[in-house]
Amino acid sequence: MSVVLCNVASATGNDNNNNNDNISEDSNPVTIYRCRAPIASLDCMEEFSGTTAQLDFGRSTSLGSNPAIPVRNNATTTPGLRYKNLGKSGLRVSNVGLGTWPIFSPGVSEDQAEAILRLAVDSGINLFDLSEAHSGTRAEIELGKIIQKAGWKRTSYIITTKIYWSTKSEERGLSRKHIIESVQASLQRLQLSYIDIVLVHKADSMCPMEEIVRAMNYVISQGWSMYWGTARWSPVEIMEAYTNCRQFNCVTPIVEQAEYHMFCREKAELYLPEMYNKIGVGFMAWGPLSMCLGDTQNGERLWLPKGSFKTKSQSYSWTEDEVNKEERLEETRRMYDKARDISNLAEKLGCNAMQLSIAWSLKHEPVQCLLLGATSAEQLHQSLQALQLLPRLSTGVMLEIERILDNKPVRPPPISTLALR
Repeated sequence: MSVVLCNVASATGNDNNNNNDNISEDSNPVTIYRCRAPIASLDCMEEFSGTTAQLDFGRSTSLGSNPAIPVRNNATTTPGLRYKNLGKSGLRVSNVGLGTWPIFSPGVSEDQAEAILRLAVDSGINLFDLSEAHSGTRAEIELGKIIQKAGWKRTSYIITTKIYWSTKSEERGLSRKHIIESVQASLQRLQLSYIDIVLVHKADSMCPMEEIVRAMNYVISQGWSMYWGTARWSPVEIMEAYTNCRQFNCVTPIVEQAEYHMFCREKAELYLPEMYNKIGVGFMAWGPLSMCLGDTQNGERLWLPKGSFKTKSQSYSWTEDEVNKEERLEETRRMYDKARDISNLAEKLGCNAMQLSIAWSLKHEPVQCLLLGATSAEQLHQSLQALQLLPRLSTGVMLEIERILDNKPVRPPPISTLALR
């Protein structure tokens, strides 16, 4: 009988001359394994540091007297900031990225935008996300000017920009012509020699997937981009792109950018982890700050997600059934109740609802990079303090949040084709 061992050394009694009193010559050989022991990640070790809250699982939540989140103005790197591989690539990104769509909005001056970007860099953020769909070409031009003025090393930051197509624009579709022209135009506006990640914003059903993946492969082979990814693609579309890349020997996408917050969870929690495990596509999230203030009958101000009523904003005729109206009103009441309970829980944790929303999103393992936006340096500073809340989100706190939300996504059961016949 033969035994095969990997990185294993056998020590007999002759090798242990100093231990003759304890080990006899007839003893069985001692097997010494020299493989690496598993090491817990820093993210997991944070569970055991900081304050943990004991929760009462009744209707009311009692966390005792927790101090407010300390604000650290002198820290060079924000406590709690981590760097992770994006997807299964070797690109290391900060777990918090800076979305530039509100920074370069019309209401923000150039000095304010520069102050926000400098604070982000000083805090350890190394990823800047651009979107022509939201802030137009002005964002790329202004960001390029600020980078040149600040003199940041090109190796110290990561730029992601989107190829956007719209039926409202003359430049539409995801043809090879449009993709190449869009990337070259972005490079000219940014005054950079390459873009780190080019994201295809929404799939084009009128363009063959083979043409899209071949065009993105050409962009990378020319050195205009290092990686490419998708934004707002369905899992089926992502898998189709990956299959075409494998078939035609093209570079595969490394990331999907999608909305994710307390009231939008299905895609991020059910399908994107599966994409990561199967084909290595990572997850870049946005949404915790896409909130608006709502007024209740008591005059209270609550944080509500803008997309929570997205499907309810359709225009109905005056002959609409009264039952449907009652259902929408009841859903609105439930949404306000959940927002109120989340706000009360955040207050007991010593933070506000926005900071709790950010920390809750970062607590989920599939989120490799969470995009935050700001219209002032103070707003970004307050958002980054949510990183210090992560150690307080114990299992009890997360269970209480799940009880309040009551919207944990569940994968629908498989349906047999025989049952449909």
